[in-house]
Amino acid sequence: MTWSGMIPVDDTALYTRDTGGPGRPVVYLNGAYADQSHWRRVIAELGDGYRHITYDERARGRSRRSADYSFEGCLRDLDAVLTARGVDRPLLVGWSFGGVVAWHWADRFPERTLGVVCVDAFPVGVTGEEGRARIRRLFRRARFALPITSLIGMGARMSADQHADVNIELNEIAAASVPVLERLTRPVRFVLATGDSMGSGGGEMDAGRATLEPLLARNPLLTVGARVPSNHTGVLRRDSPAVARTVRELAAS
Repeated sequence: MTWSGMIPVDDTALYTRDTGGPGRPVVYLNGAYADQSHWRRVIAELGDGYRHITYDERARGRSRRSADYSFEGCLRDLDAVLTARGVDRPLLVGWSFGGVVAWHWADRFPERTLGVVCVDAFPVGVTGEEGRARIRRLFRRARFALPITSLIGMGARMSADQHADVNIELNEIAAASVPVLERLTRPVRFVLATGDSMGSGGGEMDAGRATLEPLLARNPLLTVGARVPSNHTGVLRRDSPAVARTVRELAAS
């Protein structure tokens, strides 16, 4: 029977859904400003044989605001959800920001992770003073649209500067993640999209995906489960069958 409700953590509470049942638990980690609704097609593809757990991060979806939107806060949120729902060794499925959260969790807590599916997440980022300034400009230009994007599950209930802070920290952590991926001891399968997304251009996203190639050679636990034609923003909507197939393959292995 599906359970839904608020899970308290720090100064906030996270809206969470858990389908329950005896199936293998799969925990879905959202994009940086996205809510859990984006996983509905993947969940429908996988069906009732799994226990599906989704939640909204702080100030996303139905979750409450917080004074802390840091990456470390996101790791504490995942811990709070797993503990509250009594979940041991789930499969983590993360899209974009959520993929970075997933591989860092698997690095810190391999004994609490069965494996990871990363949907279009890779170890590269826009960094340095120029990169930080570019990110801030992007969100300040979009500041009037942010309340609207939050209503469609693609923005947070944050200020433009708070959105930028999250993005800047994500880029810096992702860019420094090569050693983390090299030493992972849990299996990770990547689903890779094509093309650029909002805020990127000139083939930046494809260049980022290419950084995975040498890592695949150095750590045999890292593999590509699928390459799909949709872009970073549309991958869960347009290529949910490929994501679901990759989850099934990892679960079976």
